[in-house]
Amino acid sequence: MKCNRRTDMENAEHFGTLTERMKEFREEVLDEKPYIDAQRAILATLAYKENLNQPRVMVRAKMLEKVLDNMSIYIEDKSLLAGNQATKNRNAPIFPEYTMEFVMNELDQFEKRDGDIFYITEKTKEQLREIAPFWQNNNLRARGEALLPEEVRVFMETGVFGMEGKLNAGDAHLAVNYERILKDGLRGYEKRVKEYKAALDLTNPDNIDKYCFYNAVLIVLKAVRNFANRYSVLAKDLAEKELNQERKIELLEISRICSKVPYEPAETFQEAVQSVWFIQLILQIESNGHSLSYGRFDQYMYPYYDRDIKNGTIKESEALELLTCLWIKTLTINKVRSQAHTLSSAGSPMYQNVTIAGQTTDKKDAVNDLSFLVLKSVAQTRLTQPNLTVRYHKNINKRFLDECVEVMRLGFGMPALNNDEIIIPSFMDWQVKEEDAYNYSAIGCVDVIFPLISSLF
Repeated sequence: MKCNRRTDMENAEHFGTLTERMKEFREEVLDEKPYIDAQRAILATLAYKENLNQPRVMVRAKMLEKVLDNMSIYIEDKSLLAGNQATKNRNAPIFPEYTMEFVMNELDQFEKRDGDIFYITEKTKEQLREIAPFWQNNNLRARGEALLPEEVRVFMETGVFGMEGKLNAGDAHLAVNYERILKDGLRGYEKRVKEYKAALDLTNPDNIDKYCFYNAVLIVLKAVRNFANRYSVLAKDLAEKELNQERKIELLEISRICSKVPYEPAETFQEAVQSVWFIQLILQIESNGHSLSYGRFDQYMYPYYDRDIKNGTIKESEALELLTCLWIKTLTINKVRSQAHTLSSAGSPMYQNVTIAGQTTDKKDAVNDLSFLVLKSVAQTRLTQPNLTVRYHKNINKRFLDECVEVMRLGFGMPALNNDEIIIPSFMDWQVKEEDAYNYSAIGCVDVIFPLISSLF
């Protein structure tokens, strides 16, 4: 009997299928031709020129403010979430503060490369040529190369090792403490920063850098809030013009949510998803580092999902569609690498990792209903982003593990399995606190980390 490969690979009977609009949204994103996008580069250049006298941390804050205040925004007609990285989905912004060298060298080659082809218009080429002189010897790569000992250069030139990913771009490789962001909102961060700033003794020279840093953080927090509010206004405007009543209601809800999060704490599942997406997105607008990961998604999102399911605010099918929308939006983020870098990182990977399952800090199995739903959503979308990692341990829910195997059978390489029995003791051998070790998540392709970055605040 001949096997129907398409039915077998999708396993629709087991996992179900995307809603019709998510099917269309998925195909639209996959069909987008990736273009080099100059808008962010132009805005970043303006910000750097306007703030030449400022400390670097303030320049970065002012740059992000300039970009978030002025970049093009849109809400796709099939999307349940707001937020875009570039002027069009799958376009790749240019980050001139890291380097313009490979960009200018490959300006006429992007469409002719062996891999990771990007399209570019003549207008974009001209825009990039106009700003390039400002960045000559005035970027991260130039400063990094100036610090390299002569003994190291020969090894780079001969290809023994390379630093393309570190000198040409941000590196990211972190898992954001989304649990805290959802609980406190950026308002909570703002409150703490203002308290720290007010407590500084400015007669102490060591506190001047802190003063600048706190001011920069406050600028960024305000910029993020304003960015979300721009989408709130846009969604309301779209709702006023929308003829379909169901879509009109959705747009008004998007407007309400964007006026609230991520500045205020999230209260519903949809608010939490939108808040997480805004932060995930903005970090990649600020810096084009890859391996920026969602962390233990099913753990910090479960309270919002569970509460909404129990009080009837959301149905499981609606939450599932929201998750599939999030993964499709995650795929819209893109990054252009140098030709040399594509030799080891082909396919424009972003390595945005989602971790589910594992154990709680009291060593119990952490699998919950949302863990199953995330698996199902990834099975339905079958995309290269996000990377999905399941934390395995000897007492893992057996039905959940069987579901993981079913997803693996679909043939798109997910989920990966991380073994708690090995990783947690390894962390503790390095004096990591037990609580932190049990809260680790995957980042990028195979790295693991725990979300301590936000604990600095």
